[in-house]
Amino acid sequence: MKESHNFETVLETHKISLRREKTRTLQLNMGKLCNLTCTHCHVNAGPNRKEIISHETISNVIEWFSSTDISILDLTGGTPEMVPGYKDLIRSVRNFTSSRKVITRLNATIIEEEGFDWVVNFLAENNVEIIASMPCYEPKNVEAQRGNGVFDKSIRAFQKLNAIGYGSNPDLAMHFVYNPSGDFLPPDQKELEQEYKKAMMDHFSISFDNLYCITNMPISRFASWLKRNDKFNDYLLLLRNSFNPQTVNNLMCRDTISVNWVGEVFDCDFNQMLKLPTYKNNRSLKVWDIDPKEFQNTSIRTQSHCFGCTAGTGSSCGGALVE
Repeated sequence: MKESHNFETVLETHKISLRREKTRTLQLNMGKLCNLTCTHCHVNAGPNRKEIISHETISNVIEWFSSTDISILDLTGGTPEMVPGYKDLIRSVRNFTSSRKVITRLNATIIEEEGFDWVVNFLAENNVEIIASMPCYEPKNVEAQRGNGVFDKSIRAFQKLNAIGYGSNPDLAMHFVYNPSGDFLPPDQKELEQEYKKAMMDHFSISFDNLYCITNMPISRFASWLKRNDKFNDYLLLLRNSFNPQTVNNLMCRDTISVNWVGEVFDCDFNQMLKLPTYKNNRSLKVWDIDPKEFQNTSIRTQSHCFGCTAGTGSSCGGALVE
């Protein structure tokens, strides 16, 4: 890789140090099982994937999490709701605390699948915050990215969630996620949020809290799409040329511990998919073997995909990083 495309070199040029701060979030990837096969998916998830978290790993994670002061549990996948043990995990967390935030990264179409009619009430009963993929308010763009029939299923699911209080009750937050439909950066998050809110209310009577714009990462399935269309190098160049040093202070890798379905620790979900674990003494770590306080001020593993989080207004699991 050219030196100008090396993320660490760019940080050094800007005299920026990227190191961990106090851990606020445990992001647990429960596996690659999903009822959809989306073109932008960095997890390469799908209906035939077998990688899912075991009950033993769930128990170990719960015991460790309960011993920390980490304030947020962020569940992702795949489709977390499809994994056996999902409900037990959330109930166990609620049994030892009502104050910690629990987030589920919801593929809303799962609510419309046979056998998953429990999802809406379960999430509300346990005060689970929803972050749901909704890459556009127009059916054509959604289905080009996520598959035929996804738009209508998502609309019906969001209407059910609205009916129980999501998007209006302050205790039942529901946020939407926008991913670009191709090899370009997200638009201004605030402006797009207003467009989304108007379109969703005018056409479907759907309300939600915030819109998070997330840049497509050039890894896994999206990387394959870029390469098939001879756009991979151009997209990397776009990300590199759009580097914004102001985003670095707010990067999610600073205060998040990412854990995969077997308990291994990573600096972020993207490193997880690229098999770049967090090391200590030249060995990878299981989350229940670490002390979060010892993680403060430690280094973070980077590669060229890190330009995706620092391009333009920045990108994280909570959307843009700077206004």
